[in-house]
Amino acid sequence: MDVRSIEDVEPVVEHNGTVPVWWLVSPREMLEITAGGYLELANEFEVAGGSYVFPHTHPTHEFYYVTSGRGTMTIGDETRDISQGDLVYIPPDAVHSLKPISDTAPIHCFCFAVGVKDAAPIDYTNHDG
Repeated sequence: MDVRSIEDVEPVVEHNGTVPVWWLVSPREMLEITAGGYLELANEFEVAGGSYVFPHTHPTHEFYYVTSGRGTMTIGDETRDISQGDLVYIPPDAVHSLKPISDTAPIHCFCFAVGVKDAAPIDYTNHDG
C-alpha cells in the first residue's frame, strides 16, 4: 500500500523562494502509469464515525489526502491506519474501503482521481464492489 505522510517529507522552498512545498508526489513521478489518463474527479468527503466506505473498485488512479481524523484504509488484502497529512494512492481496479477508527469521530479527506484511458463512465452512486 502506498501511503505517504507529510510528517516524513522535508519542505522545499519553491516559487522564487515564496512558498514551502511538501512534495508527496514529485513532478512527473507518476507520468508513466497515468500516461493517456485524464482528471476524472476532485472532491472532499467525510466518513462518519461508526460508518465506512463500501468496498468498491473503479478504473482510476485514486488519491485520498486526509485533512482531519483517523481511519483504517483497506486496499486489496492490505489494511493500514491513516491520519491527517497522509496521502493514499489507490491503483486502478483495486478494491478499497475506508473506515474511521472511532465510532463517534469522522475522517475527512480530499480526493482526486486520474481516469484510465478509454475507461467507460463510472457510476459513483452504486458500486458492485
